[in-house]
Amino acid sequence: MEPESQQPEQSVSLQDCLKLLKGERDEQRLAGLLLVTKFCKGDDLASLRTIYDAVGPRFLDRLLKTGLGKGVVSSGSGENREAYLQLSVTVLSAFCRVTDIASSEEMVSKIAIIVEVMSKGAGSNVLEECYEFLYLVSAASEDGVTALYESGGMKLLACQMSTLPDGSHLMELAMKLVQLMLRKLSLGIINNDHLSELSIIVAIIARQFAFLQNAMKFEALHLLSAIFSSEHTTLLHDAFRVMPNQNWSNHIRDGVAAILQNRVAPAEKFEALIVAESMVSIMGEGWLVGQINLPNVHDPIPADRCLLLVLESSRVEVSVLLNELAYAKYEASGSSSSTAETIILKQQKVTIVFSLVEKIIKLISNIGESEGHDFDESTFTKVIKGLNETIGVVLEYLQDAKEHGQKRGNDLLASVRLVGSYLAETPIACKEKIRELLGYMLSVEGEDESSPFYSECFLLPMLCQMTMKIEGCKLLASSGGYKAVVDCLIKLIGQNRHGVEDNGCIFLACDTIMNFLLKREQFCFPEDESTFFNLLKALAIWTENTNDLSVLMMASSICALVFDFTSEEALLNHPDLSSSCLNSLSRLIARSLASWGQDMSDVVKGEMDLLEIVTAGYSRWANRFPRIRNAVER
Repeated sequence: MEPESQQPEQSVSLQDCLKLLKGERDEQRLAGLLLVTKFCKGDDLASLRTIYDAVGPRFLDRLLKTGLGKGVVSSGSGENREAYLQLSVTVLSAFCRVTDIASSEEMVSKIAIIVEVMSKGAGSNVLEECYEFLYLVSAASEDGVTALYESGGMKLLACQMSTLPDGSHLMELAMKLVQLMLRKLSLGIINNDHLSELSIIVAIIARQFAFLQNAMKFEALHLLSAIFSSEHTTLLHDAFRVMPNQNWSNHIRDGVAAILQNRVAPAEKFEALIVAESMVSIMGEGWLVGQINLPNVHDPIPADRCLLLVLESSRVEVSVLLNELAYAKYEASGSSSSTAETIILKQQKVTIVFSLVEKIIKLISNIGESEGHDFDESTFTKVIKGLNETIGVVLEYLQDAKEHGQKRGNDLLASVRLVGSYLAETPIACKEKIRELLGYMLSVEGEDESSPFYSECFLLPMLCQMTMKIEGCKLLASSGGYKAVVDCLIKLIGQNRHGVEDNGCIFLACDTIMNFLLKREQFCFPEDESTFFNLLKALAIWTENTNDLSVLMMASSICALVFDFTSEEALLNHPDLSSSCLNSLSRLIARSLASWGQDMSDVVKGEMDLLEIVTAGYSRWANRFPRIRNAVER
């Protein structure tokens, strides 16, 4: 019964309001608008629509311009300008609760005026209504977002957000406006136009991410994740690196730690990992280690907390994602298009967590080399345990792929890269699994490869470490891995000839082959002259037009070791090795031996170990290579 008794009173008030709004004089309309404010606080969208139709956009436009001093309502005067401005903005934001009003051309056209009002230092009451208006109009249509951006929205927010109270409704609206612009406009365009403004905004959002303990913390997380996971962030990363105040990076570490150590949805934990991966890319691996300050936590938090949280969360994600990927690839039924989309999405996520794990490996491998990166034994043990478990999961995934006959895929290639980077630091880890999988890993191809190459490059650091010991050489021989290393070196030399220099990989491959050849009498060395003859041909090409002594000595050392198990006659009888190639090899040996003498430079002295290999080799096989002997003695 009570609602029925109230209905007539509301109806009368609305009718009185409408009668005034339809009056001929501005005074009547102003009085009607003052009554409108009584309806602005509710969600009676039908009444708002009726009132808007009654007052019309032209009067609202005049009233707003009068408040700005650009027009005159007939009853207006200079001392009432602020009141008119507040009244006009209040009713405009109220009307925009109705979506079709907010998306109308009339409202979109007022965005530039509202931005002007805000940029002139509007009072707190007017400012909140301005933010409400901008958000409602921008959320209602893409035209609204575009108008906000073109009216200087990014610059406005960069200037004002730092003055807004943390966690306030105004800050929430400002963050929503940033989110709208990022969602509907290309971040690449925003980066090019407003790089400094966006970096300032991110630093402000980072503070909210660290300090707030409500839903806005997750809004800040979503924003940071969207910005950092864009493909257009390279310039933004550069801008962050030179920011004078680094508190923002500490704030993000605090926020990431808070998310990862609490019970939150898996999607939000993964967003925290996206943010963490980006921060490590920007600030370096050391960002994972540092003082953490959490709201309402007064006891000191260990500096390694973020590192351990990120590693554990990454380990869990690796396990879940690889399990889901294996199911989608090998067991799932359904439409091929949906399965393909699922696989691509999972692969993208795997790339992020693999990157984090790889950066943690790099951090651990550099302990003691960089100030502030030392850990106590307990932390180091926890990290190694987590990494071992993670790599174990990755090796199981590769084993599954091998059993299903799968060799191609960027996820498989990324798995090989991660395994290679870890085992290069701890070559004794996972020995049995590596024994089973080495040949397979060297055969893995990326989606765009016609033959294995990147997998070979990724494994070179590990193989170089392994072949320092006899067991590693035996494994390389029995798995046929030595062929892959030779093939990789030949491809690298080919790239080098065409201007793509990667001397780091080239010398790793050379060192691996050198280790293998130096120990050949201590294991069952493969009878495979053809593989090494092809290598000789590549080494001749690599060194023909260079004066780099390190290149000359490395190449001649390998040649000297290969010549141990062949002869000039055998080389000339090989169909792919020409007489001119043998001449090049003769010149190579002669040049390297000519560097031996009493007036050796410091550079030559640095290559003495290789020079000794060449000299000793020459004394063993010179009689079998008359052409080389003639070149040396000439």
